Amino acid sequence: MALTKANLMDSVSREMTFPRSYSTRLVESLLEIIKQTLESGEDVLITGFGKLCVKDKGKRNGWNPQTGEELVLRERKIVRFKYSWVLRDKMNEKV
Repeated sequence: MALTKANLMDSVSREMTFPRSYSTRLVESLLEIIKQTLESGEDVLITGFGKLCVKDKGKRNGWNPQTGEELVLRERKIVRFKYSWVLRDKMNEKV
């Protein structure tokens, strides 16, 4: 099961014994800060977790899978996640 934003808010509320409304504002604010940082082209580094990196992707050839028509995909920015070695080691402890 994936961790949803609602589950995250519930977990913060439970773990920190905050009211649900406070944990909702806290999580929403944190996500908004992360989004604004990425939109400005900066990376987000969370020590012990990983790094969200903004990368440029160039034009490339593609196709429409429904029609088979060839097309050129435009240049765009993407976000990549690079996990930290701390997270990697924690995940692999249980294996």
